Amino acid sequence: MQNRFTVLIAEHDAETRDAISSVLQANGYKPLPAENGAAAVSMISSLCPDVVLLEQELPDMEGLEVLKKVRSWTGLPILILSSRGSEKEEVRALDMGADDYLRKPFGYPELLARIRMAQRHSVKMEFGDNAKNGILKNGGLVIDLLRRIVTMEGKEIHLTQNEYRILLFLAKQPGKVLTYEEIIKHVWGHFAADDRQILRVNIANIRKKIESDPANPKYILTEIGIGYRMALVKEKAAQPES
Repeated sequence: MQNRFTVLIAEHDAETRDAISSVLQANGYKPLPAENGAAAVSMISSLCPDVVLLEQELPDMEGLEVLKKVRSWTGLPILILSSRGSEKEEVRALDMGADDYLRKPFGYPELLARIRMAQRHSVKMEFGDNAKNGILKNGGLVIDLLRRIVTMEGKEIHLTQNEYRILLFLAKQPGKVLTYEEIIKHVWGHFAADDRQILRVNIANIRKKIESDPANPKYILTEIGIGYRMALVKEKAAQPES
């Protein structure tokens, strides 16, 4: 199965949290439930979700306190969920770095629409003109950023969540050498240990899936003692019709 967008749900009410999780699951997302602020901060730092749904009234700390903590080291999309309904509170949340603010009660179609909007905005902010219509291309490698589908020479490639994150991190900066530490922090979180063996295993698995000759890769190149880089690969010329 193709890896899915992950959505962290920081919501203290178990019934609401489970309902949102079910809706997300049914619509192709991978929900990551968190029952309080401390769990949310820990999971954001270690699991690097794609979108965060953050309740404003968590039992151990304010949702905006969580927002403040994580905004110091990540720019991932964060949607505040609140039952307060105050314009002043909404303005405060947006000024503190929230990407959106949704007042309870809300309908699930609206929630899903807000999540899709956050995804599109995130892709545009991260890739700009490098990804036209949400598509990133390099030689025969094509990454559909909104559907999370990877193809090589037209054939779909199935990657794990971490393999996809590594490939995308390299692909969005072709030609640039990315250090082991940079890649590890991006994939496994800001406070992850510098475990290069796990990274090497993942790189080897990616190469087996996208390279025609994994022992002599042309896409993901090793910079010994430093890290890896994605090479710029020319697209194959179309074969003339006989």
